[in-house]
Amino acid sequence: MTKPSAPKRYLPTSPFKAPAAPSPKHFEVGDQVTHDMYGLGRVIGIEDGIAALVDFGSAQMRILSPYTKMSKL
Repeated sequence: MTKPSAPKRYLPTSPFKAPAAPSPKHFEVGDQVTHDMYGLGRVIGIEDGIAALVDFGSAQMRILSPYTKMSKL
């Protein structure tokens, strides 16, 4: 029988680096972006910290934060 594993924790004295949290992405109106699913687009609206409205040519999509599949070109 094995015990259920507990979540790993970071020790300050560990020689290994603590897992770094990714920095939040910031977009502005007019930025050209690419999305893993929708392709190339342009930001046409921003909802602070919530979502970005992006025009992909064939459709306008509301992409929610943290924008994991979208990056600025």
